[in-house]
Amino acid sequence: MSTSTSASAITTVIGLEVHVQLRTRTKLFCSCTVEFRPEDPNSQTCPVCLGLPGTLPVMNRHAFQLAMTTALALNCSISHETRWDRKQYYYPDLPKAYQISQYDQPFSSSGWLDITADDPQQPARRIRITRAHLEEDAGKNLHDESGRGGDSRVDLNRAGTPLLEIVSEPDLRSAGEARRYLESLRALLLFLGVSDCNMQEGSLRCDANVNLHIPLADGSTAATPIVELKNMNSFRNVELAIEYEVRRQQQQWQKTGQRKGDVPKQTRGWDAEKNITFSQREKEESSDYRYFPDPDLEPVLVTAAEIETLRAALPETPVARRQRWCSTLGLSEYDADVILDQGPEFAVWFENVQRLCGDGKTAANWVTQDILRDLKATAMSLQEFPITAEILGTLLKCVVGERITTKSARDIYAELRLRAEQSGQPVDVTQIEQIIQERQLEIVRDTAALDTAISAAMAAKPDAVRDFRSGKQSALGPLIGMIMKQVAGADPKQVRERLISAVNSGE
Repeated sequence: MSTSTSASAITTVIGLEVHVQLRTRTKLFCSCTVEFRPEDPNSQTCPVCLGLPGTLPVMNRHAFQLAMTTALALNCSISHETRWDRKQYYYPDLPKAYQISQYDQPFSSSGWLDITADDPQQPARRIRITRAHLEEDAGKNLHDESGRGGDSRVDLNRAGTPLLEIVSEPDLRSAGEARRYLESLRALLLFLGVSDCNMQEGSLRCDANVNLHIPLADGSTAATPIVELKNMNSFRNVELAIEYEVRRQQQQWQKTGQRKGDVPKQTRGWDAEKNITFSQREKEESSDYRYFPDPDLEPVLVTAAEIETLRAALPETPVARRQRWCSTLGLSEYDADVILDQGPEFAVWFENVQRLCGDGKTAANWVTQDILRDLKATAMSLQEFPITAEILGTLLKCVVGERITTKSARDIYAELRLRAEQSGQPVDVTQIEQIIQERQLEIVRDTAALDTAISAAMAAKPDAVRDFRSGKQSALGPLIGMIMKQVAGADPKQVRERLISAVNSGE
């Protein structure tokens, strides 16, 4: 058996399991709150989520509705009857020694999510969703990692938190595709409002299953053992971990030439400091968890009318919004993605600006450059930022309507921000008109005044006129500057066009 297969002939096979904390007030089967409070461990627990004898779980209906909303947005089929199962395993952070989950009859299955291909010129890649099911979260083990042999502790505040597990088919073919899948999924979840998707707080977690399909000389294909990657706390780390694991499996194959089954499947952790994966344990199979139906919970029955009501209430997805912006507002895909990446609140803010000014491209340019830059520099939220969508939209309407120049608009924008900073009070939209009048920023329509200023500038700087006529384009700069000073509110574009015409005509 040959082991010299080229890397380009090897197929990378990736499937992702994404755990999403649903945005509910209470846990999945009890009334404990789900606030993120690491400073106060074990303060959000009760006999139900602690698994004390004699307690009975009661399903959180809101969590189930959020889960169905997500599954519908992922184009899944919704089951009219779903049942709960007990997943048996013991970790210190699982007080019941089992997790209530769904196995035989999940509430949804057979969906899909489209992502861009590695080559942007290629059609979108459709990634199939095997299932999305509900389950409760475990607690959190806290270990002393100082190396001094300190204690390990358990915080059970998370135990019982509602999780939606979204399992993809192994359709992803690169680390880049895996990252884009996660980015697209996160954007969808945020626009649906079902989760805050905060990875630092554990609201969005991802495990990646990775292996390689390697063509052999005899025409058959060998597969490396599936490795499940864990401990990845950012999309970038997911991408890095997969890239490393692909290289590791390729190197192992070149050394050993092992066929599938020669070594067991395994779970590996990701070390973000060393940028390597490391072995944790052999990977469990479903039979290892000894699933059986939970005897304390009734099946959940869903009618066709309930499904259609949730489907009708689905908001516009990020993909649909991007397509609409590009086709009707003239935005580039890049600008649309920059805006969408900021989340639903920012997208609505942009649309309000666009609606007021009447030009999508102008609104996008300002929002993706000036607004994002200043939000980042000031570390402000949109609610705190002194320039509201109404103010920016009104200001840009003056630009679109050619009442003021873009340069004047930037001067007004800077003045409004300065006033807000100095007064500590929000600025008012009426101040735009006030500044225009005070500084005489309205574009001059009197071409006679412009022509007089142009003639005076040409007479004052004959050398610049000669240099331009000889081909030196930069020679116009001093002339334009002189004209702009003489005629307040002059449009630089108009000044340049009339100046060139005058120079070329020999006036």
